Amino acid sequence: MREHRLSKLFWRRLKKNKLAVSGGVIVFLLFAVALFAPWISPYKYDDINVEHILEKPSWQHPLGTDDLGRDVLSRMIWGARISLAVGFVAVSISTLIGVVLGALSGYYGGWIEIVLMRFVDIMLCIPAFFLILAVIAFIGPSIWNIMIVIGLTSWMGVARLVRAEFLTLKEREFVLAARCVGASDLRIIFRHILPNALAPVFVSAVLGVAGAILVESALSFLGIGIQPPIASWGNILTAGKENLEIAWWLSVFPGVAILITVLSYYLLGEGIRDAIDPRLKI
Repeated sequence: MREHRLSKLFWRRLKKNKLAVSGGVIVFLLFAVALFAPWISPYKYDDINVEHILEKPSWQHPLGTDDLGRDVLSRMIWGARISLAVGFVAVSISTLIGVVLGALSGYYGGWIEIVLMRFVDIMLCIPAFFLILAVIAFIGPSIWNIMIVIGLTSWMGVARLVRAEFLTLKEREFVLAARCVGASDLRIIFRHILPNALAPVFVSAVLGVAGAILVESALSFLGIGIQPPIASWGNILTAGKENLEIAWWLSVFPGVAILITVLSYYLLGEGIRDAIDPRLKI
């Protein structure tokens, strides 16, 4: 009953935040576009037509064509699928690593906490984007490599969040009661403490998707991300950079898509945070 009341209170707070609702609607629409890309895309993303190279937006090609005559709208639709896949897989990897390391350091403390947190500090001292650039340049660009590398270099914030929550929760009465009845450490960590520490992790994950999409777009723009002919908003921007003076639409439309997507995730994430704990709102 109490969980039901908290759930209703959360949704009531979230619905009052118009910006968060707007962000959520856009995120839902992006999901729908990515899911139904094969059916709503007017052309295949890799259809080359040399008779329609760098055509301006028209009824036949609403967002124009690129330097190989491919329909930009179709590539944008398929690019949404790639961007969201990279975001969610990378965030899943980073969240899993961060939750495990943060839980262990926060629960056990002592030398385990010292070693893990010093490792977190070392990772935070390394510029993440340059580390990703170096690793991708070494192992080669592919969608799976990009997902894994982004996930392996973005877990530190989650680890610190989970550690902070565990330091507070492990002294609560329900944890002491679980110890008294002989519950194992793993059961206490994953059954009793972790479910109560996931709220900030969920917010961090939503914001992390936006960050991963930005990183993937930047890598593709630099030419070491998703490789053509696979469609990505970043490699559409690359074609736009090379034809900026004669094909403005190749830069404007994917740029606006990235901006709206990232902004929507940030608005949704901030709205969820405020709905979970209004005291955090500045």
